[in-house]
Amino acid sequence: MKDAQLRGEIRGESHGLLHDQKKRRIAGDIAAHLFLAVMAVIWLVPIVWVFFESFNRNTAPYTDSFFPKEYTLDNYVTLFTDRTVMNFPKMFMNTLVVACFVCLISVFFVLSVAYCMSRLRFRFRRTFMNVALILGMFPGIMAVTAIYFILKAMQLTEGSAAVLIALILVYSAGSGAGFYVMKGYMDTIPMSLDEAALIDGCTRWQVFTKIIIPISRPMIVYQAITGFLTPWLDFVMAKVICRTQSNYTVALGLWLMLDKEYIQDWYARFAAGAVVVSIPIAILFIVMQRFYQESMSGSVKG
Repeated sequence: MKDAQLRGEIRGESHGLLHDQKKRRIAGDIAAHLFLAVMAVIWLVPIVWVFFESFNRNTAPYTDSFFPKEYTLDNYVTLFTDRTVMNFPKMFMNTLVVACFVCLISVFFVLSVAYCMSRLRFRFRRTFMNVALILGMFPGIMAVTAIYFILKAMQLTEGSAAVLIALILVYSAGSGAGFYVMKGYMDTIPMSLDEAALIDGCTRWQVFTKIIIPISRPMIVYQAITGFLTPWLDFVMAKVICRTQSNYTVALGLWLMLDKEYIQDWYARFAAGAVVVSIPIAILFIVMQRFYQESMSGSVKG
């Protein structure tokens, strides 16, 4: 009798403990979802505001309402047709050309360096990786002055074509130093694949192109996205190298629209330009999303 009563008390206590744990878990989930909802609103409100502001008929920056009262497509039309003040289409094309070339070059550089660091063994390999890691801790803005004078000595700071070449060189030249993520992925590829290919008569180049690159496709997509976004979003380096509007990038064009000389007429067009600039980025992420997710896992799946 006493044993049955004791077992009943234990079951009751266990049930109460489980009930309390469930209540605490539900309360924690509610708090977490409320926090995430608030953060989502804080993150989305500026984006929504920029989108609606791009259709504002009033082009001045000061209004008495948060969202526009009158809407029009004139801001987008003027952005691509009015070239008396600034040539936004040319800025857009300048940035697109630079971003595409940098994307291709940086992917090749990072793949090559990551392969050497992951699969080959040679003297000073560890030293090189440590030096690259330490240099990566310093922001690139520290070298802006030196980079500008080097480009000036190479006569790459004058002329539209020369400046575009200078931007491509600057953005892609140091991309090989960012090999750590790609190397970490290649380290998950079994060395037995390389050894089997070498036994079958493949050269190192064939191993690299026919085995490593196909397996590393998810990380190639990741690097392509990173390489494309770097020149597309950069302002500091472009501001130093580009001296005239003929070779401006979209970041400089958007910055110029907020200058006190143009802000009264170009504020709403600035919002339209921000929306236009975000379109290639959105398309890139939508198309590459599946491969981007795959790149977060290893190369070999059981």
